Amino acid sequence: MTGRFFHGANAALFTDLYQLTMAQAYLEAGHAGPACFDLFARELPPERGFLVACGQIEALEYLEQLRFSGEDIDYLRSLGKFSDTLLDWLREFRFSGRVRAVPEGRIVFAEEPILSVEAPAPEAQIVETWLLNQVHMQTVLASKAVRVVRAAGESPVLDFGLRRIPGADAGLKAARAYHVAGVAATSNVLAGRVYGVPVAGTMAHSFIQSFDDEREAFRAFADSFPDTILLVDTYDTLRGVDRVVELSRDLGEAFRVSGIRLDSGDLGELARESRRRLNAAGLQSVRIYASGGLDEYSIAELVRAGAPIDGYGVGTAMGVSDDAPFLDVAYKLSAYDGKPRMKLSTGKRSLPGAKQVFRETEGGRLKRDVIAGADEDLAGEPLLKTVMEDGRGLAEPDLDAARERCRRDWDALPEGLQALKAPQRGYPVALSEALSQRMETLRRELES
Repeated sequence: MTGRFFHGANAALFTDLYQLTMAQAYLEAGHAGPACFDLFARELPPERGFLVACGQIEALEYLEQLRFSGEDIDYLRSLGKFSDTLLDWLREFRFSGRVRAVPEGRIVFAEEPILSVEAPAPEAQIVETWLLNQVHMQTVLASKAVRVVRAAGESPVLDFGLRRIPGADAGLKAARAYHVAGVAATSNVLAGRVYGVPVAGTMAHSFIQSFDDEREAFRAFADSFPDTILLVDTYDTLRGVDRVVELSRDLGEAFRVSGIRLDSGDLGELARESRRRLNAAGLQSVRIYASGGLDEYSIAELVRAGAPIDGYGVGTAMGVSDDAPFLDVAYKLSAYDGKPRMKLSTGKRSLPGAKQVFRETEGGRLKRDVIAGADEDLAGEPLLKTVMEDGRGLAEPDLDAARERCRRDWDALPEGLQALKAPQRGYPVALSEALSQRMETLRRELES
């Protein structure tokens, strides 16, 4: 049964078939020379003025540990597609390349390499599927979550999305990406253990429903977890609030309930009336949390209206990035055997050669980025850092550092890009003169 689940022992086969067929063709054609591949988003989704790069460092763990087991080799042989040349190569496979990446948490824009792999062509090719899967998914979710976090202002956002995120691996990695983006805590217990992300949660309606009386349910849960947050909308929200007040009177000094959660109805109006009733009972310290179909737009409206909400639980909308669930992300060959390569496909161009991105600032704000050749030295901060040499990672994952980078880059964004609706005029990303000339020269050669 365990063989049906994705896990470390079968991760090598988590790839597209054509990665393996191309690896064989590379080897048999003698095309195992040094190659450079760039991973980037071709364009930004609607209503996105930027992306938050995420998933790069964790992807390196895969590269370091990637091995093909005897069982993997036996399965591939059973397909009848692969030569002994490839199977013998896979048996001894160890990734030996170099990786440069934009540090996790940094804000990036279209066409800018998020990650660049330099390795023998079959090695660089065979890891494409995993790198795209992981970097794409975490970048999508971090880019959504930062919008939710910023819409909430000073109020914390809690991740409640695990049950509706497609797949167990994505559910785990989502909590990681959310932490980078500034989400305060997750309901995902495994993410707490694996990544050290703070865990938090309240209660479900089922617990309330299992009792004949809502008051008994509140009392029982508070007996087990005195500083809990009580869910008050199972039957009638304001009546539920009144029963929390009753519980406070019954328990007296032993009352330690820290908050209530509103999960349905007009959250703004319910929050205002709940706050009034709690304050009238002397329960100013009891916080109000809201959940139930929230996203950055509904949270921003609640904040704008001055709703007295102290925190937000966000699930599905953030978990699937409902308004922008995917990026047009690509992993393309940019150099082989020391020569620049590029695509001319309509709407799918790629930029030739190994590259660097230089970020210019002015007055503490991002001014513009310039995509240049890796051999250029231009004004501004170079974003791509070497994170792996000879197949060995050079840096330990540091989620708190990535979280701080995200916060700093957000604060440095031009004000127009901080809006929920992307500005008509986006952030300027230019090509260096040398890269533009290289593209034109190569285009003429390819079209001749």
